[in-house]
Amino acid sequence: MYEQAVIPVQDQQTFNAVKAAIELSFSSAKVQDFLKSLDRSRLRVREFERVLAAGKLGTAASNSYAKLSDGDRGMIREFYLSTLEKVAPELRAKYLKVYAYY
Repeated sequence: MYEQAVIPVQDQQTFNAVKAAIELSFSSAKVQDFLKSLDRSRLRVREFERVLAAGKLGTAASNSYAKLSDGDRGMIREFYLSTLEKVAPELRAKYLKVYAYY
């Protein structure tokens, strides 16, 4: 069975700030507004850097992400991608254009 390697975070405080912004955007209270915002901006949910650059996760998250090391950035991207896959199937179907690969 595959087991992901544990890599230590170099800047825990900044990492947690970006992680909290992602968790807030995908919280049950905010996820529909977040996906609607991406749809209006014609962004795909899996394009993390574009979503971040557009300020969809907040300007503080974008600034904090820029301060992270490459390893920490990679772990944030992995966290973001795993979080977006946990969105309810009904919402994913409703925002199919946002989730589509094309």
